[in-house]
Amino acid sequence: MSTFEILMPKMGESVEEATITKWFVSEGDTIQEDDVLLEIATDKVDSEIPSPVAGTVKEIKYNTDDVVPVGVPVAVILLEGAELNDEAPAANQTTAPVEDVAPVTADSNVKNINNTSDRFFSPLVRSIAASEGISSQELETISGTGKEGRVTKNDILSYLENRPSGGQAVESVAAPAAPKEQPKVHVSVSAGDDIVEMDRMRKLIADHMVMSKQVSPHVTSVVEADVTNLVLWRTKVKADFQKKYGEKITFMPVITEAVARALRDFPGVNASVDGDNIIYRKQVNVGMAVSLPTGNLIVPVIKQADQKNLVGLTGDINRLANQARENKLSPDDIQGGTFTITNFGSFKNIIGTPIINQPQVAILAVGAIEKKPAVIETPTGDVIGIRHKMFLSLSYDHRVVDGALGGGFLRRVADYIEALDINREI
Repeated sequence: MSTFEILMPKMGESVEEATITKWFVSEGDTIQEDDVLLEIATDKVDSEIPSPVAGTVKEIKYNTDDVVPVGVPVAVILLEGAELNDEAPAANQTTAPVEDVAPVTADSNVKNINNTSDRFFSPLVRSIAASEGISSQELETISGTGKEGRVTKNDILSYLENRPSGGQAVESVAAPAAPKEQPKVHVSVSAGDDIVEMDRMRKLIADHMVMSKQVSPHVTSVVEADVTNLVLWRTKVKADFQKKYGEKITFMPVITEAVARALRDFPGVNASVDGDNIIYRKQVNVGMAVSLPTGNLIVPVIKQADQKNLVGLTGDINRLANQARENKLSPDDIQGGTFTITNFGSFKNIIGTPIINQPQVAILAVGAIEKKPAVIETPTGDVIGIRHKMFLSLSYDHRVVDGALGGGFLRRVADYIEALDINREI
């Protein structure tokens, strides 16, 4: 049978699964290439998934609200021109690699694991457990090395290698113990209080923030930058810039330009940690936190920011911010970030200590710009003058970024901003 399997796409570097929020088709529907099949959601982005082929929807493998690992088939399309009762295999049939995807079985004992357990088990892990006769009670005893102690494919396969013949659980020696469940705070409710459940995105953000604090020992360094030249330069050029390029220029493109240059100077900050290995990123991809109308946050990414001029950075920043607020970001727009900037100044906050966006090792917070009296050195002596000042705060992963590296990087960012030529041409 000539079929094509629709796989759950990878929606970001650290994203291993996504939730199906809506199906736009049913089994038996005829579809054309690029017709939208389903909508999926992660903690980073909501996205509609189109069909790369034309044909008929032969099978839908998961329901709405199911959590599906990346790379697992979610639907099967009977290619255009093929017959439903045609059982002859096709040479170009598309399937996922056997080593990565196991068929999901209908074993009720395993399907109900997540309903009777506080731990999450992916469909892949549950299907392996079903095929190997592992009960829900036995699966509970397996130590996980994944996010928040989740059992991965490698964990369950390692467990099976050491599993006694009687089927009793033995913990893998190499696997660390699963983290203890976080204590729950009991909150009293008074008359008149409103109780509102977190939406899906806020729950995922909350989990991601807690995970980041558990994984990375956070240290924050702060500098105060004199941005007088930046303020005066932008005031002078903003009207001409918009007339010439059709874009509104804010302070953020100049700050992003300075960050990208500093990341090239300090590659240890443009990195990630993978176990005992440090991954030094070749590309400088700067993410920027964008506040959404719902109150949630999303981080679109400016790719190869160090290779773009001020016009290119301005266009990317405006486009990504607008698409984020309109929920029109593509999966590629939120992937591959190596460093993140968050702008506390947009809310008139002067300083903050941001949480690292895993798996990165640092994040920069930009504060509000304020006029302050300052000592100005002149050839004829020091004088007091009014200057525009801004706090920059850098949170970094102290496992791999120490004070000298983090502090030196932050100072370099401030130096680049302060050195802006007030006569710079646009």
